[in-house]
Amino acid sequence: MLIGDVARRSGVSARMLRHYDSLGLVRPTGRTDAGYREYSSEDIRRILHIESLRSLGLSLREVRRALDDPGFTPSELVDDLIRQTRERIAVETALLTRLSRIGAAEPAGWEDVLQIVALLQALGSKSAGRRQRAALSATEEVPVPVEALVEAALSEADPNVAGALRWALAQSRDGGWELLAEGLDSPAAEVRKRAVQSIAEIPNAEATALLRDALANPDIVVRRYAALALGARGVADAVPTLVDMIVEETNDADAADALSALASRPALAEEIATRFVDCLAHGTLDSSARRRVAQALADIPGATASRALAELSHDEDRAVALTASYIVGIRNAR
Repeated sequence: MLIGDVARRSGVSARMLRHYDSLGLVRPTGRTDAGYREYSSEDIRRILHIESLRSLGLSLREVRRALDDPGFTPSELVDDLIRQTRERIAVETALLTRLSRIGAAEPAGWEDVLQIVALLQALGSKSAGRRQRAALSATEEVPVPVEALVEAALSEADPNVAGALRWALAQSRDGGWELLAEGLDSPAAEVRKRAVQSIAEIPNAEATALLRDALANPDIVVRRYAALALGARGVADAVPTLVDMIVEETNDADAADALSALASRPALAEEIATRFVDCLAHGTLDSSARRRVAQALADIPGATASRALAELSHDEDRAVALTASYIVGIRNAR
């Protein structure tokens, strides 16, 4: 079969077939009387083998070794190809992500594109100061795409930079709450924590809804951050978790402040006090927990809270009794 026929049937160009010949990869078995290359069926089979191996990413040198070296074992080479392919995919994925973010920002011109690229590079800098400056400038005339802010916020370990990123997300027209919601389900505890902290600073109804859902999150840290944020927003659903935080001595001062704010509504004041009374009734709280309950009840108005404090003023633990008595005296003096 002549070279033109082989090219048509194999899909390999005549130019590439000549190149294979020059490299000694596939030498035609014969020549016609006119000197043209003439390929046998075995030659064509070798060409197809070459193309199959090239489709895996092998170089022509590696192809020749695979076909001609009887002692060649493919496992090491295949493992290396897998590694190289993963590296290429990672690079291409990063490029695709960057292009998508630039497109989402809808740049008006190349000057905007360059500014966005510079901000994206700054967000990925090893310098915490540079990352923080990029976050603080993210709401200027050409803003950083919200996807980039969310990714940075969920991965940022430096507290100052993280605070700047949360601020930038809160200022953004699209706070990225949907992307942050995905962070709440991350297998990494730190990512879940950063996600709920970021959502807590976004002042809109969508963020509040996400925080309500977060009260049922399997991660107790997420539930606690959500409760503190919801308490500050006046959401009654946060009460059970806030009460537990005081009993368990976890951010108890912040939890008490949130409950105090919620207790400005009489119905909620009654619910809060009743929950504390139920905790005390179980008889399982140690003295330090009973003292924290007494301190938290100080800012909860209503008869139920007053009765609970009166009982605690006779607690067997002197420190608890003195704390409760002091609070009762202040409440009576009002």
